Amino acid sequence: MTEQPSVNLNGNNGAGQLSLSTEAARKLSSTTKSVPQMQGITPRWLLSLLPWVEARGGAYRVNRRLNYTLGDGRLDFQTTGSQVRVIPAELTELPLLRNFGDIDALGLLASRFTQRECEPGEVLVTADSPADELFLLVHGRLTKLHEGKYGQESILAIMADGDYFGDEALLDTDSTWDYSVKATTACTVMSLPRATFLELMDQSEALRTQVRQQRAIADKAQNPYGEAAVDIQSGHRGEQPLGSTFVDYEMKPREYELSIAQTILRVHTRVQDLYNEPIDQLEQQLRLTIEAVRERQEHELVNNKDFGLLNNADFSQRIYTRGGPPTPHDMDQLLNTVWKNPGFVLAHPEAIAAFRDECTRQGVSPETVHVPGGRVSAWRGVPIYPCWKIPISSQRTTSMLVMRTGESDQGVIGLRKTGLIDEYEPGLSVRFMSIDEKAIVNYLITCYYSLAVLVPDALGVLENVQLGTVNGRS
Repeated sequence: MTEQPSVNLNGNNGAGQLSLSTEAARKLSSTTKSVPQMQGITPRWLLSLLPWVEARGGAYRVNRRLNYTLGDGRLDFQTTGSQVRVIPAELTELPLLRNFGDIDALGLLASRFTQRECEPGEVLVTADSPADELFLLVHGRLTKLHEGKYGQESILAIMADGDYFGDEALLDTDSTWDYSVKATTACTVMSLPRATFLELMDQSEALRTQVRQQRAIADKAQNPYGEAAVDIQSGHRGEQPLGSTFVDYEMKPREYELSIAQTILRVHTRVQDLYNEPIDQLEQQLRLTIEAVRERQEHELVNNKDFGLLNNADFSQRIYTRGGPPTPHDMDQLLNTVWKNPGFVLAHPEAIAAFRDECTRQGVSPETVHVPGGRVSAWRGVPIYPCWKIPISSQRTTSMLVMRTGESDQGVIGLRKTGLIDEYEPGLSVRFMSIDEKAIVNYLITCYYSLAVLVPDALGVLENVQLGTVNGRS
């Protein structure tokens, strides 16, 4: 029997192979290849949507009218197990004690608060009952309710960790509650009776002086935003004497200094000399490094403790969801915080998905709008852009932001400085540093940026947005 020639099934050039294998052919071919890919690149909508303003001196000063009610803050507490203690310095977040510096008096006040646990559905105060107590909410959710003209209860506000109510009742002995407050979850609150506050005020001259000063400020005519009222007369006839006025400014306006993101890119000269075809190695190293710098820039614009959007929003512009997941009603309330021409909403993609789920559950169809670069969801005509830099907490909660942008609209603006030495992109420079003894070339990559909110109502935040719920329940 004649022996058959063997066939090489492994693709090698053997005696039985009838044609050139693909493995061997590739030795003479130039493979088509892509530039290096990077999964960490996101659309970075915020960087493209913000109007950028030049900060020539490395800083930007926001001049505002003098404000007498500097936005009420939130309080933090010290907890040891189930025991809660009021931090004395945190009491200065209350309007009555703002800028009060007597540590001893604050310590006495903090020590007189009593802790109280509330069950879901429990009513803390009822409308028309005597208002004689200050409440600080340590943890949980409270709903402030008011009976409408036709007997239906309406929600005035939703309060969460760090909020308070009843501070106006500490001095008014004849006041009554204009609303009722009900716990919607299990809550921990700290309370201080008015009688205790008056007792401590009798013991402290510094506290009495602070109260007189704050009362004097409260007695000044103000507009709804806490600014001094401008005396204007209208509708009069004849030669009526006109009132005189002037517009005062803040004596210490805030200045936003440009922040910085830097790194040193290192490339070996051998790589640039020998392996630079067909793809420029330095160009790709720069491209990917700059992409990472821009990602960090957007992260800082959202999360930086000094100027980031989440931390720069005024406390009066922060609201909460009614039940956890973001509903159409919650989105309407969010847009209402920036009712003067809201530009866009910024949210984590999971928050957008949760909102669309709630719309589906309620039989509402959210809009989809075309924007430069693609299509995004929208609500009431306001586009909702995804932003992966908005954090999600360990409890699966996040925030959604709405903003008005531009200097002319007194909105949110980005800050940068262009015309840098060795500028590679606007506000970003690539500067040659050195070649070390190991023949490694060093390039310094620098990006300058910041963000300013010109007036408080340019930015609103919907907080405690619950993700991962089914039929409205976690």
